[in-house]
Amino acid sequence: MSTQKNPRTLFKGGTVITMDAAVPNLATGDVLVENDRIVAVGANIQADGADVIDATASIVMPGLIDAHHHMWLGVMRRLMPDVDDLFAYIGVVAETLGAHYRPHDMYVSTSLTAAASLDAGITTIIDACHSSRSPEHTDAALDALKGSGIRALHMVGAAMDKKASSAHLPGDLERLTRNWNAGDLVRVGLFGQFNLDWWKVARDLDMRILTEFIGDLAKLPAEVTENGLLGPHNIFNHCTRLPEDTWKRFADAGVSVTVNPRSDALFGFDDDRFAYQQAIDHGLTPALGIDLDTAFGSDLFGEMRALFGQQRSAMRYRRFRGETNVPGPISVEAVLQAATINGARAAGLEAAIGTLTSGKQADIIMVRTDDVAVFPLTNAIGTIVQAVERSDVDTVMVAGKIRKHAGKLVDIDLVSLASEAVASRDHLLETSGYRASLFGAAAK
Repeated sequence: MSTQKNPRTLFKGGTVITMDAAVPNLATGDVLVENDRIVAVGANIQADGADVIDATASIVMPGLIDAHHHMWLGVMRRLMPDVDDLFAYIGVVAETLGAHYRPHDMYVSTSLTAAASLDAGITTIIDACHSSRSPEHTDAALDALKGSGIRALHMVGAAMDKKASSAHLPGDLERLTRNWNAGDLVRVGLFGQFNLDWWKVARDLDMRILTEFIGDLAKLPAEVTENGLLGPHNIFNHCTRLPEDTWKRFADAGVSVTVNPRSDALFGFDDDRFAYQQAIDHGLTPALGIDLDTAFGSDLFGEMRALFGQQRSAMRYRRFRGETNVPGPISVEAVLQAATINGARAAGLEAAIGTLTSGKQADIIMVRTDDVAVFPLTNAIGTIVQAVERSDVDTVMVAGKIRKHAGKLVDIDLVSLASEAVASRDHLLETSGYRASLFGAAAK
């Protein structure tokens, strides 16, 4: 169990990346935390009585923000690593397995994804739950998030399978808002797609609204611009192959955009217009999400590297094709912005997290640079984006509480979690009749 009792913690002598243009980065510096807040960032901070974390040979920086993740898929890890058909994917994870989810399975999956995310330096997640089968399922997911200690925005949405009822929505949103949106680490929003009646309920409750948006499959309804339905409270994910008029409406409304480089490539959603770049070109600030564990792992390092490579490949192809005024190649700093401050903005938390700034919440990670694959440290931001792994994440702090230290998760029983995850997966496979293959393609 955690023995953290001192309200003051000093990260001492690390390389500090602030992600705040007004707060200089430091080759060697300190970050002082008191209770749940950052109170100072600078060199040689004096903090008598504080617990000192030696940050020598480490980078101290804001926690990473995963701006789109279906956390309820946790026990289906790598179930469909080669899938390239969205509807085949939905047929398995929703119609076949998801239809048998109990609240307990929701709790275990969400707990597993939260633990893996914290381990990888992710301190905040926008949890895109398109499996809110009942109020009990939602409560189980929220309890799991609260118990994990991660910061989260849980987006409540109708389950995708035909067997599920959504009769409790949007009516349950009022109860959830009352119980969860009073300023704690875990809050709720609406995963509403284009159900505008639900949007109106969410707006009355001051909720953020999430919509999955692939241009081949849907169009932005004209009426969303009426009655203040479209604005900064909206989060649109994927945003691939959207027409220019839609991007202009997004820009005018100041919506948030999230992209998932690995899953967008997995399903073939994107093209060389590249949704991230389209958002940038229209003055928006796209954030990064992992999307799903059915093919990938819960880490943003893979997403950052995919974004860097895909943007450069797409823009280079456009130049070779003879286009003029093609955007320049992405920088590692822009990639890290997508994984920190842009994610904070998407979650509606830009004033609270995403940078190392005095007064903000103490969501901080310390990443070691003394591994053989990392040293010597020459470019700190390039090292985070291109070199380190979850094993290099030494310390994770959320709202001033240490959730990982010395490379080990704190207050999480991994033995019990592993046992529960295996039991949950086996229950779903048995009750659904789905056959998973350990070495090859799965067969129903």
